[in-house]
Amino acid sequence: MDKALEGVKILDLSRVQAGPSCTQLLGFLGADVIKVEDTGGGDRTRWEMAHNEHDSVYFTIFNNNKRAITLNLKDDRGRAMLADLVKWADIVLENYSKGVMERLGIGYEWLKSLKPDIIYASIKGFGNWGDWSEFKSFETAAQATGGLMSANGSPDGPPKGVSIGAGDSGTGLHMAIAVLAALRQRDKSGEGQMVEVSMQDGITNLMRISLIKPLSLGEVNTDWGRVPNVFRCAPGGGDDYVMIHTRGDLWITVLAVMGKEAMFEDERYMTDELRGERADEVREIIEEWTMQRTKYEAFEALAAAGVWCGAVLTPVEVINNEHLKQREMIVTVKDDYRGDYRMIGSPVKMEKSPVTVTQAPRYSEHTDEILKSMLGVSEDELVELRSDGVII
Repeated sequence: MDKALEGVKILDLSRVQAGPSCTQLLGFLGADVIKVEDTGGGDRTRWEMAHNEHDSVYFTIFNNNKRAITLNLKDDRGRAMLADLVKWADIVLENYSKGVMERLGIGYEWLKSLKPDIIYASIKGFGNWGDWSEFKSFETAAQATGGLMSANGSPDGPPKGVSIGAGDSGTGLHMAIAVLAALRQRDKSGEGQMVEVSMQDGITNLMRISLIKPLSLGEVNTDWGRVPNVFRCAPGGGDDYVMIHTRGDLWITVLAVMGKEAMFEDERYMTDELRGERADEVREIIEEWTMQRTKYEAFEALAAAGVWCGAVLTPVEVINNEHLKQREMIVTVKDDYRGDYRMIGSPVKMEKSPVTVTQAPRYSEHTDEILKSMLGVSEDELVELRSDGVII
């Protein structure tokens, strides 16, 4: 069966998370992704947080469904081979700091001169223009400057980041949308273009719900957390909690599940505002019930009644969750080199383009294959290039 993006060719010059998360998703959907790494060890996630002598999970978690080559782009021969690969590609994606592509002599104007309809995908911390565009960024800097850390902090405490990759992987998801839109536009116009997503922009877009009051009243949101929504469960451990949405009409449903129909007309708790004013009492009422059940028992009883809720799973519980395994979000990847490993699957499920997660490439694994089959490089030339440090 053909994949949705079969025939789409991507040169991935990115590293760490924002770019690789984008190209991995496109690879899941069938794009042919060639990851281009430097000759000084490659993407640093290969060794950061490594738990054995092979590539770190920090690398494999963002780089499945790709091929990998090494090129020294500071060498004329390395740039010449990159030029030939650009002519093959539909998309070139990078997340270097601003100006690096130009200093290497491989900026957008160079790319266009080689292939006028190329789609150049550029991820930057603060974009390629604007007052802060010269500044570098990373995950938590994006969270800070996009308003997320402030919105996540408590009114009487310091701002606080979130542990998910909202700045990095969130930007990668935005870029995947941008790339697909640019491909669709090229299908109609025949023209390529530069597409850009900044990490600050990406966080700001994800902050829309927290920007309602700033946009409408010029005030920050301060009341989202007044009505409690996380409650202790048996046996009372540090991760024994269930999240329950008690706002609006669901308050009545929650009471019904708990067998507290007598409280349906209790005027002290009739509205979200009143329940917010009596937050401690609401917590006590609900925990009287939840503390008699595990988080899974509470979740399943409430969810079956139509309540928006969820057992609070730890990351370890997530990767062992049977529902996620059934959904192929936790998969086993075959790998003769590293040994088979568990991995996160694709969140995108397409009827006519099912995803098979394939192993992340070893460092420079496909260099010889790609240079010989695609660029016509001979065995003798490979030996010379390797000896001169142009490839690994």
